[in-house]
Amino acid sequence: MVLRAETATLDGRVAVITGGGSGIGRGIAEGFAEFGARVVIWERDAEAARATAKLVGGHACAIDVRDSGQVDAAMAETLATVGLPTVLVNNAGGVFFSPLLETAPKGWDTLIRSNLTQVLLCTQRVAQTLVQHGAAGSIINVASIEGTRAAPGYAAYAAAKAGVINLTKTAALELAPHGIRVNCLAPDLTLTEGIERVGSAEMLAGVAHMIPMGRPGHVDEMAGAAVFLAGDLSSYVTGQTLHVDGGTHAAGGWYHHPDGGDYILGPPRPTTT
Repeated sequence: MVLRAETATLDGRVAVITGGGSGIGRGIAEGFAEFGARVVIWERDAEAARATAKLVGGHACAIDVRDSGQVDAAMAETLATVGLPTVLVNNAGGVFFSPLLETAPKGWDTLIRSNLTQVLLCTQRVAQTLVQHGAAGSIINVASIEGTRAAPGYAAYAAAKAGVINLTKTAALELAPHGIRVNCLAPDLTLTEGIERVGSAEMLAGVAHMIPMGRPGHVDEMAGAAVFLAGDLSSYVTGQTLHVDGGTHAAGGWYHHPDGGDYILGPPRPTTT
């Protein structure tokens, strides 16, 4: 590969994005379209899927990616209407608060299926299709910083995201001989519609001392990392987890002191007067 400006393009590539109807998924869809990809949205919310597809001039498949039959149908529809997908972004997922001592088997199963099992399913179907066609490709799994640290109250979610990170490594090794790269994004707090609905301005401002860069991430920043991993700029990158988190993972528990620029280990304690 000769590195040129046009190496960054995704022209001519068909990119499937699961859970692309909102949030990070929609941001990635917009980024991919901007760089020339033909985007296909696999999304359970039919209205949201169509809205994103219309926004990026793409195609929508209203499916539940946890269901193997629906994934097979979406793959067939994608091949017939858009073409062979050489990029897959496994972005779909879900989370709810569930303390360890209160987590029921049903809740555990729901979170594992929503965040891990469907990643295996979609990865497998797209990779099988690429191998059948003798085509190379890029698979990008969206995990979370919670997959690399403890997450009190979110045991099942964190375990699933840790599973996604490990699955990424194993899939990268198994698929490398076929020219299929597999990588992972691990965001921290990112401003999406869902976060903005539940988080007050005060709460969002409060992350300044928790994230080294002093602010939540933006969906466009997640999209930029995904564009890199989808295209030829990352042609020798596989099995990696890219932390798009403003430095939180690197900080490892160090925080900016709210009264100045120095770092302290652990959150600042309230001062007494």
